[in-house]
Parts: sequence; C-alpha cells; structure tokens
Amino acid sequence: MFKALRAVVAMVMAAGLFVATPSVAGDLQCAPYARQISGIQLFGRAADWWNQAAGKYARGNEPRVGAVLSFASTRSMPAGHVAMVSKVINTREVLITHANWSYRGGIEHDVRAIDVSPNNDWSNVKVWYGPIGDVGQRPNGANGFIYAQAAGEAAKIADASIKGAAAL
Repeated sequence: MFKALRAVVAMVMAAGLFVATPSVAGDLQCAPYARQISGIQLFGRAADWWNQAAGKYARGNEPRVGAVLSFASTRSMPAGHVAMVSKVINTREVLITHANWSYRGGIEHDVRAIDVSPNNDWSNVKVWYGPIGDVGQRPNGANGFIYAQAAGEAAKIADASIKGAAAL
C-alpha cells in the first residue's frame, strides 16, 4: 500500500513540474493586455507604443472609447504604461481598463483617469489607485491617445465630414 501511495505522490510531483505557476509564468503586463482588448497591434514596452504608432495609427489628445492612452516613460515608471478608454465621461475624465497598475498583474475595469494638465491636452493624468480607493496623488506624464483606426483614416473621415457639412 505504501508503494502505491509513494508512486501516486511521485506522479503528482512530477506533473507539477509541467504546470505554470504565477511565479514561473510571470504577471500580466499592461501592453499585451491593452493590445488584446483594443485590437491595436503594437508590441514591446508600453513606453515605445507612442512612437511605434506614428504613421500606423491615428494619434491625438481627444479621448475616445477604444483608444489607448499612452503614458510616458518617467523615472518612477520607466516602462511607461498603456490603458484602453472604456468610457468618456467628459473632455477631462474617462474610465479606463488596464492591467498591472494598482496591483501587480491585476486587471482593473472602468477606473477613473482625469486630465490634470494645464492646457487640457491629457499630458498629465491622475489615475485611480486601488490601495487608496481614489485617484493617485501624483500626476503621470502622458503622450496622448492612440486610436484603433489607421493613420490615414482619421484624415479621410474628417475630410468627408467637412465635405458633407458643406453640402448641407
């Protein structure tokens, strides 16, 4: 009976070597999660997304649902950060969905992000921080929004809107 028990224990322990645990598999990061939920196909560090988007995706400082808010690389956040806009409250407040902000590897849905930049251009943003139950005290530098549409599509849509309005 003990031989059979030892054999079962040995099999279970051996099988455990092939199971990915969080410490082996790693934590969920913001960039792969933002890519998955937004459809924006940029890769690498979040800090590199803004420059990678140039010429490939439209960029700007107007919040839109589905856009990715790109945070700049800073001393306190060297890898930058990216988050998808899930709802626009007004021109200075949005709800975002993102990973790896308040809790290592955690996902947060529909949390507040507030534009605190002096020029209302989303260059400084305060974001909901779970451990304090409010937006963080420190503003975070941001580049702006990356839109899911191709770079040339934004200009075509704006041009079509202007021509349509002129025909009225």
